[in-house]
Amino acid sequence: MRVSDGWLDYELIDCSDGERLERWGDKILIRPDPQAIWKTSKTDPLWKKADARYVRSQSGGGAWDFRKRLDDVWSIRYKDLTFNIKPMGFKHTGIFPEQAVNWDYTRQVIAAANRPVKVLNLFGYTGAATVAALKAGAQVVHVDASKGMVAWGKENAVASGVADGSVRWIVDDCVKFVNREIKRGNRYDIIIMDPPSYGRGPGGEVWKLEDEVYSFVELCSKVLSDDPLMVLLNSYTAGLSPAVMSYILNSLVTPLFGGNADASEIGLPVKRTGLVLPCGASAIWRKA
Repeated sequence: MRVSDGWLDYELIDCSDGERLERWGDKILIRPDPQAIWKTSKTDPLWKKADARYVRSQSGGGAWDFRKRLDDVWSIRYKDLTFNIKPMGFKHTGIFPEQAVNWDYTRQVIAAANRPVKVLNLFGYTGAATVAALKAGAQVVHVDASKGMVAWGKENAVASGVADGSVRWIVDDCVKFVNREIKRGNRYDIIIMDPPSYGRGPGGEVWKLEDEVYSFVELCSKVLSDDPLMVLLNSYTAGLSPAVMSYILNSLVTPLFGGNADASEIGLPVKRTGLVLPCGASAIWRKA
């Protein structure tokens, strides 16, 4: 497992019985986590003193129970990156801290290339990977279907001091955008994909990752440059194992460009136990 252990402003304090106890800067939050199925004792006093807790509803969804008044927005830092945090619907805060291990890796690949690098960040959410790539000096195209998430990404770029970098912020359906890029002849050295497990398109189209991921990766392979550097595929879908993800990349990308794909779970260290909470998986194809 690849572990995101470089945080100072974020900390996974404990996890048990379907919940995480987390520190986001100086704010303590409790959020649901279906991976934490163990029922260890919640002895840390912060379980009872958290600033807010996201409570799931039996009818679906849920809501934040704010035990203390919190700012609508606050900032946390990861190394030289700064992100705006906003408790929002469906337990999210705008950042997936376990992805820091991928931000670091992407920056290393860009720096080692020693040439101009074009990055396509699909399903880019609030732009953490985009900001990391901009910090490394890459040109980035950020695509997400949500206007609000793209706006949030721009805020994070400003907070991290890279708003004047070479970036295009695109509000669009990712499949439709990639199809248009193929026709336009635009190509990228790095593609980052973080597709949702399930969703509906603007025309009511149903997206289920297990059914769509192979054809989507195949489509994206057509916008890779002649000398690509990396393809990164993220998944939070339990039915899509790391081995399956690496098999997809090795079936579609490796025959075209050589190299190899590998995959593993990514996770966060738990302060109380010293163990690691699994938080999804990433498959990475590299040419070298």
